[in-house]
Order: sequence, then C-alpha cells, then structure tokens
Amino acid sequence: MWRIWLLFDPRRTLIALFTFLFALAILIHFILLSTSRFNWIEGPRKAAANTTSIELPLVKKDIA
Repeated sequence: MWRIWLLFDPRRTLIALFTFLFALAILIHFILLSTSRFNWIEGPRKAAANTTSIELPLVKKDIA
C-alpha cells in the first residue's frame, strides 16, 4: 500500500478527495432540501388543493 503514495502526491490527492466529498455532500443536501419530506428550513409543504376540472363531452362530427 505504501508504494501507491510513491505514484501520487499525498497532499494533492487528499485535497482532491476532500474537495470531491465536500461537493458531493453539498449536492446531497441541496437534493434533500428540494423535497417536501426532508426540507428542514421551510418545513413540509402543504398538500396541493384539489382542483376540479370540467370535462367536456366528445362530439363526433360526420364529414360527408
């Protein structure tokens, strides 16, 4: 295992790893904030009101 550090600079590798993990953590938190269940800032959203729609009858026209 120690030979892998002869190929890679430990400081640059660890900085790249921590940067990637930080970006991944930020992405996961923003995804969770966009959901209703896990939004800890605004709280759960209210359920959408039931909207009624008027259905129009279909009219068939014979083209002669």
